[in-house]
Amino acid sequence: MSDTHDDLPNSEELAADIAEAEANAEAGLDDGLGPIDALIAERDQWKDRALRAVAEAENTKKRAELSNNDARAYAIQKFARDLLVVADNLERALQAAPKNADAGEAGLVTGLELTQKSLLQAFESNNLKRVAPEPGEAFDPHLHQAMMEQPSDSVQGGQIIQTLQPGYALFGRTVRPAMVVVAAKGSGAAAGNAAYVAAGATGGNFDGKA
Repeated sequence: MSDTHDDLPNSEELAADIAEAEANAEAGLDDGLGPIDALIAERDQWKDRALRAVAEAENTKKRAELSNNDARAYAIQKFARDLLVVADNLERALQAAPKNADAGEAGLVTGLELTQKSLLQAFESNNLKRVAPEPGEAFDPHLHQAMMEQPSDSVQGGQIIQTLQPGYALFGRTVRPAMVVVAAKGSGAAAGNAAYVAAGATGGNFDGKA
């Protein structure tokens, strides 16, 4: 009987065995989640690589398009400039044409107008776009060339008063800047009103058309 009781574990040994079993269970649970975490991390890495590859492909495509446009623009830039001379001559001819022309002259003017329209359409179809800013548009040094600066009470300073000669851009690149008149600093409705107030205060006459 004593031998049999000696073989049975006491309470301390039993508690130690239970604690070890729980520790092993927890370790086994961690070992089971380890491969899953590794798979998730690997998936995230491949996803990140795929997104980077797509972004790089888009950037490569955009760079190729820009390079192609630059090559085409460079190849036909001189030819485009030569055609602009023709367009300018047509416009000058139309400006010099009589307003009250007889039947024969009217036919000639109509022919010039149709020729100019066809030429401008050909420009547009080949991405040679006319740049003729309207009064009040902001001055853009990439597209416009300021020929003079003068005060104005109708547009703000730095805005365009008048286009003297239209410009042209080919595939987004300026072939010839538009020649414009720019409003001087301090121009605008406020400047015009100030001039009227100053004239009234001194008792003088102010010519708004001057």
